[in-house]
Amino acid sequence: MAKFKKDVASETPEIATTSLPDIIFMLIFFFMVTTSMRQATVMVEQKLPMASEVKKLENKSLVSYIHIGSPIRQYHSTYGTAPRIQLNDKFQMVQDIADFIASERSTKSEADQSKMTTALKTDEKVKMGIMSDVKMALRRVGALKISYITTKGDKVF
Repeated sequence: MAKFKKDVASETPEIATTSLPDIIFMLIFFFMVTTSMRQATVMVEQKLPMASEVKKLENKSLVSYIHIGSPIRQYHSTYGTAPRIQLNDKFQMVQDIADFIASERSTKSEADQSKMTTALKTDEKVKMGIMSDVKMALRRVGALKISYITTKGDKVF
């Protein structure tokens, strides 16, 4: 009868790392595809008002954002504390809204231009006068679909 001998000096085999680069590149590609980058740096304070009836925007690629509020602390020395209008990454005046909407429309296809929405992301302490000026400027350029960005909740007065 044959005798079987145990290997006393056997070591555990090494882990195969040949497929590791493939896995890493698949993860990088996945995160590149699924991550959305922020369009603009918000330079105004925004404590959004609360609303009880909230509806989510469907196609965010067709939304142009107008931020309205007091400049954040680092811009107080330059722009003061009065509410300002931010279009993309710059503080602008009400008169500049027409150019902003025109440039946003030029980036979209003709079929999508009629579906574009302008979202007003406004601090809850902003007076209605500046809001009315912005809405009138949007009306003059034919941007009639307006959405107000809010947070969900009921505020008791």
